[in-house]
Amino acid sequence: MKTTLLRTAFLSFVVSAVSTTLQAQNNSNDAHLSGKLTDLSGYGVGNVKITAQLESTKNAQVWPAASGPDGAYLLTVPPGRYHIHFQQPSFVTRDFVLDLSAAENRSLDLRLEIQRVSENVVVTANAQPLDLEHTPAPVDLIGRQEIEQRQAVSLPDLLVTQTGVSLARTGTIGGFATIFVDGGNSSFTKVLMDGTPVNLPGGDFLFSNLTVDNVDKVEIVHGAESALYGSDAMSGVIQIVSHQGSTRIPEINLFADGCGFSSARGGAQISGLLNKFDYSAAGSYFHTDGQGINDAFLNRSFAGNFGYSFSDSNQLRLAVRSTASYAGTPGQVLFAAIFPPDPTAFDDERQLSGNLSWTFKTGSHWVHRISGMEARFVDTNGFPDFNFFEIAQFNRAGFLEQSTYSFRQGAVTAGYQYEVENADPNNLSGLHARRNNQAGFLDARWQPISRLTLTAGARAEENTNFGTRVVPRVGAIYALRYSQGLLGDTRARISYGQGIEEPTIFESFDADPCNPGNPNLRPERSHTVNAGIDQYFSADRFRISATFFANEFRDLIDQQQGPANSMCNGGHEMLFFNIDAARARGLNWSGEAHLNHWLVLKGNYSYDNTRVLKTVATARPFEQAGNHLLRRPVNSGNLWLNATFRRVNFNLAGYFTGVRTDSDFDSIFTGNVCTGLCITRNPGYARFDLATSYNFGRGLSFYGRVTNLLDKQYQEAIGFPALGRDYRLGLNYRFTGRN
Repeated sequence: MKTTLLRTAFLSFVVSAVSTTLQAQNNSNDAHLSGKLTDLSGYGVGNVKITAQLESTKNAQVWPAASGPDGAYLLTVPPGRYHIHFQQPSFVTRDFVLDLSAAENRSLDLRLEIQRVSENVVVTANAQPLDLEHTPAPVDLIGRQEIEQRQAVSLPDLLVTQTGVSLARTGTIGGFATIFVDGGNSSFTKVLMDGTPVNLPGGDFLFSNLTVDNVDKVEIVHGAESALYGSDAMSGVIQIVSHQGSTRIPEINLFADGCGFSSARGGAQISGLLNKFDYSAAGSYFHTDGQGINDAFLNRSFAGNFGYSFSDSNQLRLAVRSTASYAGTPGQVLFAAIFPPDPTAFDDERQLSGNLSWTFKTGSHWVHRISGMEARFVDTNGFPDFNFFEIAQFNRAGFLEQSTYSFRQGAVTAGYQYEVENADPNNLSGLHARRNNQAGFLDARWQPISRLTLTAGARAEENTNFGTRVVPRVGAIYALRYSQGLLGDTRARISYGQGIEEPTIFESFDADPCNPGNPNLRPERSHTVNAGIDQYFSADRFRISATFFANEFRDLIDQQQGPANSMCNGGHEMLFFNIDAARARGLNWSGEAHLNHWLVLKGNYSYDNTRVLKTVATARPFEQAGNHLLRRPVNSGNLWLNATFRRVNFNLAGYFTGVRTDSDFDSIFTGNVCTGLCITRNPGYARFDLATSYNFGRGLSFYGRVTNLLDKQYQEAIGFPALGRDYRLGLNYRFTGRN
């Protein structure tokens, strides 16, 4: 009986306490602020940190909240006047001061503007900047922090550590450098400087003298993107994004270093914001004697980014970049016994690019961008011993107009582009070539449900040489799981694209009677598929990504024997035709682990199984069908460790490359019989770099870097030895700007 009475009394107490609590909650005087956060395309923006703090009280309590995957949020606070702050790394921060009364339920929906220089925002893979989690194409991003921690001087040293990228450099610093993305030829990657195409017409981009001055971010997009960028975007796109000033009190950075191989380097950068005008400018000087005969290199560069905002929806921007370099070119010095190095030959390169763009909005749904752009390239090859000097000049200029209409579940972009290409490829021949190109394109994004983003687009390209071609692209990315637990977000993505590549100036217009150009060449074509998955762990502290790629390249241009001509070497003319075919299939894997707040580990591995499918009968044996494509390793990988403890930063990077098909290109093959060096394989290698810095305080820091730490002997291209162990020490002064 007593037990029953005690149990009844206890249950009555619990029910009374719960009822009192619920009644207190129902009668609460707290105010509620809710809404949905979306980007300019209407996508919900998740993981936005929202804080509320009483405006009149110093060191007041902070009430936090966060938006969900669909962008919805709810903030509950006592009545008062609050400073509300919305922050997410990929978007421009927003601040409000609101008076919230007792028991008020207020709604505040916001459209957040993309932060273009954010490391989570992709500028290149979409018609408009978009968060990485809504981008179907595989993208690798190199941010300003990584550039500084790695202490990289030139862009090739950064690119070679990225997933699916391999490098071939004929020499040491300043040697002719080409990049291969996912097995495509070096000319199959389109390179953009703040939106300006800088490839040679129908050809490569020469990375040899490109520094990282004033660079905030580098984006590498995998797969054909000709639907957006036209010719050259056959296997990928690389874009360099310049720094923009953002502080009322200017930010200043000065540096100087030197040591190994009698090298010296110095430079400066200044950026800031003056009322509606933002500016950022940088320049640098670098010189080294190199490690052998005629191996000196001199480089001077300048980069600037200047903008003026008439209003929040109306901006004008000018981006310029200029580089001038001088490099000794002794040749394949490892074969000195057969081909003596030239002690006087040189290569003088000058590159200039500029982009003037006007971005403005008309209404709440329309965004327009009009751009004028130009890129110039002058290359002088000199052989003073023979009194021979060859000058090549290339120029491409054009304009772009595109308009984007955004709606709640997506956006549609329509655009038109016109470009003129001029070339004087050889001052000795007197040839001048001109080619006009124009294109119209459509690109669309649609988010039928919060987890799924679909993209599709097409471009009609009209070229002076090959007429009109239409190239499409489609893609999808689906969030299989949202979670901040041990097993975090899971995203699956797939993309398909077609690419085209116009013939080079030589292939179309060359006046050499032994190598005449063919104006009837078709464009080279590609079909690329990328399918992958991204898995996050432990509140995004760990990430693993895997992407399968399958690329096919058709109508590749090659030369085959033509009519007899006694003036020509071999007794026959060599004519250009669309003959060859190739493919590349493989897997790109990458991972990232934030082991502690001071320790980060990154790594990647690429399996790139390339094959020659079809070629001319007279091709060298190692270029015949069934062989791997030149200078593209089947296996490669990178490992990168960065530790920051108090004032010290420590960075260790390792690069691993397997055996590659290569050639000395001087051997003579008669059937299966070879005369000469007959080298067709380049051995693999492993290289390590070490960089460290110490911050003395007040903006002054010491830094040191050792490249090729173990002094590994290897060649990125047969006959050209890579730089041995190189070290440099320097000082850096940085005055951090403030608003």
